[in-house]
Amino acid sequence: MTGDDLIENRTFDEIAVGDSACLSRTLGLEDIQLFALASGDTNPAHLDPDYAATDMFHRVIAHGLWGGGLISAVLGTELPGPGAIYLNQTLAFRRPVGLGDTITASVTVTAKQVEHHIVTFDCRCANQNGEEVISGEAVVKAPLEKVRRPRVALPDIRLSDHDGYRRLMQAARGGQAVTTAVAHPCSAAAITAAVEAAEAGLIEPILVGPRARILAAAQDAGLDVGSYRIVDAPHSHAAAQQAVDLIRSGEAKQLMKGSLHTDELMGAVVNRATGLRTERRISHAYLMDVPGHAKPILITDAAINIAPTLEEKADIIRNAIDLAHVIGIECPRVAILSAVETVNPAIPSTLDAAALCKMADRGQITGGLLDGPLAFDNAISAAAAKEKGIVSPVAGQAEILVVPNLESGNMLAKQLTFLGGADAAGIVLGARAPIILTSRADSLRTRLASCAVAVLLARAATKAAPGLPTDAAGA
Repeated sequence: MTGDDLIENRTFDEIAVGDSACLSRTLGLEDIQLFALASGDTNPAHLDPDYAATDMFHRVIAHGLWGGGLISAVLGTELPGPGAIYLNQTLAFRRPVGLGDTITASVTVTAKQVEHHIVTFDCRCANQNGEEVISGEAVVKAPLEKVRRPRVALPDIRLSDHDGYRRLMQAARGGQAVTTAVAHPCSAAAITAAVEAAEAGLIEPILVGPRARILAAAQDAGLDVGSYRIVDAPHSHAAAQQAVDLIRSGEAKQLMKGSLHTDELMGAVVNRATGLRTERRISHAYLMDVPGHAKPILITDAAINIAPTLEEKADIIRNAIDLAHVIGIECPRVAILSAVETVNPAIPSTLDAAALCKMADRGQITGGLLDGPLAFDNAISAAAAKEKGIVSPVAGQAEILVVPNLESGNMLAKQLTFLGGADAAGIVLGARAPIILTSRADSLRTRLASCAVAVLLARAATKAAPGLPTDAAGA
């Protein structure tokens, strides 16, 4: 083990007046974000470039104690090192520290007190130009015993700012709340999801289900639903149908799943006589906000179609392209996924991919750029696509991922959510109104994002056909 792999202290007896130590660090945006996350200090001078441009420094600056933390790091790891006990620290902040500044923190011993093994340090932080940014004095109780330990490796940390979620919410909050039939909100989680969306200004809920159970769920959740309309239904089957009826009559513009099973709700939706079918195949899409990935990703279908046929995949793609347009992607890049990026007759999904691309060439699927088959890596990674020699306007830049079947789509979406920290807003497409599917496992952010996507779809449908009678939509 090398010296760099070890951390070693200097005992009181080894320390002499005039001894010094230092370390340097360059300030990056993640340093500021991590300090804000750990301390709770979200002062816009540190985090909001637009605000920072108007204050006295005209730029984003570090929290003052970020530099103070560098002094603490020198004392705790270099001089005296492990075993030292901080007793007192004074700090004077001389200049701001901005992004890209390299700060060198140094400590110098100025006095020793033998009686209590006290050491006093002069402390300085200077930037790359030699300008002093912090000065002060530290008083430390020095260790008496020698410590020499392996240096602990810090974990890799990836920050997720969920900027996509913020943009989505800003877009959805820009208009009137959309009247929403909430089917069977008879659990604390379901009623909370509806009320949260209402309080966010996204929806105006109509609660459909057994009145007594709805009120009991609201009481369990500590919520007041007295201001919301309740449509009494005897059980979940009836609640699903009555919620669908509200869409058909025009009293509601979108549908939201409560505490009933998805199959139960979708059974009412797909009923040919009384449901919400259109000429399109109904499908599901996840709008994923993945940390570290600059663009949103649409994954389809991961919840409705178990093993879609070629014709059904075409509709799944059309639905996803329509959604992409609504969220501001003018010409989405559509990757049709398989295990490999070459056509292989032994892998049916590669044949479907080739056929779908030819359909797009012939104008049967419009509004986006299609390519496939593509493996997941070369669909989203330009480096992976280049390594495979794939030249395509879609490879490495895909915004819509069309999966071979429900199993692969569901696993992909959940891996990104639970291992990758992604937000996944779920929406059902291709019906006569947007359908919001939420889960008890969803976070508040995810539930609101799902509602926001539906709201944007509902408003877009209203603009597209403002004079269309509700019962004729999609007929």
